[in-house]
Amino acid sequence: MKQLLFAFLLVLSLLSAPPATAAVRPVDVCVTCHGALSARLGMPAKLWKASIHAEHGVSCNACHGGDPMDGANSMSPARGFRGVPIATEIPTICGGCHMGIAKYNAASPHGKALGRGGPTCVTCHGSHGVVKATIDQINRKNCTPCHGFESAWEIRNAMLKTDGMLKAIEDRIIELKNQGILTDTLEKRLFALRNQSHSLFHTLNIDLIRQESAHLQAELEKNNGIGNTGTGLSIGALAVGWALLAALLFYLIKKNID
Repeated sequence: MKQLLFAFLLVLSLLSAPPATAAVRPVDVCVTCHGALSARLGMPAKLWKASIHAEHGVSCNACHGGDPMDGANSMSPARGFRGVPIATEIPTICGGCHMGIAKYNAASPHGKALGRGGPTCVTCHGSHGVVKATIDQINRKNCTPCHGFESAWEIRNAMLKTDGMLKAIEDRIIELKNQGILTDTLEKRLFALRNQSHSLFHTLNIDLIRQESAHLQAELEKNNGIGNTGTGLSIGALAVGWALLAALLFYLIKKNID
């Protein structure tokens, strides 16, 4: 009986133990070197460190090429170094990760004006200090240097409800995560839904945006958002599991005392 109790307590301690420390990330020579410089050459690294790219581990080589792990060859053309991309290359480079958005952008008025003074991804999102895409980026400051704001305002309003629903889901996922519940699957689904919504903007087609936004909102309302999908099972299984463990522990201790 004592052996069984010891085994049970050992399993319980393993279940309650904090996760192992993550592996140390290799040194990125691009960030290390430029981060130590001042003025123009140092600013890109400083801006990048606070960006959404840095948060997700997307480093300098994703856009500039080269080898960020080899100081001697980091800017070698043989390692794919391309330097500062020219304007017409930018959508293709960004589209390596943001494929859906690149497809919509290419067919839009913005994409068709590429190379003829039209905007690229960095015109609105920035190059190094890239922030998380939100509907707030559709604003007069970003849009009016090239054209009026009326159409952009219509598109923004069409997407506003969807964006609010996605933000509410994100807040719920954060709450679950703070409770120690695994949310990786939910976060991936939220990312996909948000990407689908934000990709629509790049079509610049107000009728399509209204139509697809309505479909997405209906789907979110039907399922009450993704915040409940999968989490009910996780919370329920967690509660039942701990209740059974507590009951077993109580039984073993009581029996041992008796």
